Amino acid sequence: MTSLLELSFSAPPRVVYSAQQEYAAAEADQADRCPNTNFLKGVKWSPDGACCLTASEDNWLRVFDLPPEALATAEQEAGPSGRARPGEDNLAPCLRMHEGETIYDYSWWPRMQASEPATCCFATTSRAHPVHLWDACTGQLRATYRAYDAVDEVTPAASVAFSPDGAAVWAGYNRTIHAWDVGRPGRDYSTIVTHRKRQDGQPGIISCISFSPSGDLMAAGAYSGVAALYDPRSLEMLMTLSGHSGGITQVMFSKDGNYVYTGARKDCCIHCWDVRNSQEVLYTIQRNTPSTNQRIAFDIEPCGRHLVSGNESGELEAFDLRDGTLVGSHRVAEDTVNGFSFHPCLPLAAIASGQRRFPLDLADLPQTTLESEMMHMLLIVYLAISCSNL
Repeated sequence: MTSLLELSFSAPPRVVYSAQQEYAAAEADQADRCPNTNFLKGVKWSPDGACCLTASEDNWLRVFDLPPEALATAEQEAGPSGRARPGEDNLAPCLRMHEGETIYDYSWWPRMQASEPATCCFATTSRAHPVHLWDACTGQLRATYRAYDAVDEVTPAASVAFSPDGAAVWAGYNRTIHAWDVGRPGRDYSTIVTHRKRQDGQPGIISCISFSPSGDLMAAGAYSGVAALYDPRSLEMLMTLSGHSGGITQVMFSKDGNYVYTGARKDCCIHCWDVRNSQEVLYTIQRNTPSTNQRIAFDIEPCGRHLVSGNESGELEAFDLRDGTLVGSHRVAEDTVNGFSFHPCLPLAAIASGQRRFPLDLADLPQTTLESEMMHMLLIVYLAISCSNL
């Protein structure tokens, strides 16, 4: 097996599995009026790498099992161009769950092992619903975690994440973060108030949450463009991080926990912050995401040397985390790549591509490329990352 320490991004990745038709518009009248009404909204591998989870505009969650022959397939050539045949699905979901409303965020339980069904679960949050805990083996709803507003009505979370030990589920709301004991669903929760009137803090809706590997730090981003670091044990805010022009859509710690990376919508910058030193940006990574409101996800490879992000041109861009320099860029889709996730232990990655398009947008496309554009905007692929000895 190829070591993850040998990952190189100089050669283009090869598609080995894809699911495109799975995300076609389900309703015939809707498909006639707007054929591209459905699109992917990200993808995440499970912690053990046995499967991946996607969310889409049709409010469905889909779980895809990794085929047992995936590594062997990835190491072989996939045709003359190194790609799976376009328009053909060679990967089908093993499970589908309908959330009923717009899906905002989702997160795997961090200690999941496919060999232990009790650990196979993930949390989601969606419009007008509490936080849901789903069984990833049966598709059944296991539990709900409910937060209430000032008039005692259930309020939906904008983001959700588990603590690294899996003991608590955290969710972001408007100027607050709530935390529940995973084993005690309901309305009993702890609260961090992130902003108060006439005081400094982190204003706005908490749009993303992430934990350091050790679990002693929590980073949260807000649509106000401000990120902050918290102590999850004392529920205390430690510092705020300001520097984005758009609402923050992702925060992620480095593998050693010493750095945190933040990305925002309608903002080409991914900022790197040294959490041990100061509140100043250490360096900035430039990606091609100037105009989209989508969450354009990035991920750090398992060995911690590179960060990879999609962009609005259908490309994957790889950056060296020592200084933020671009080390590789490859076209993998015909539309915006909004999701990217490294497999935790194999030289594979998952990609989600697509965006909402309206008839006026389609009319502006050249007729020769219209069919291709429609095909590729509903795409999830498994990639084999080319490797070489470094």
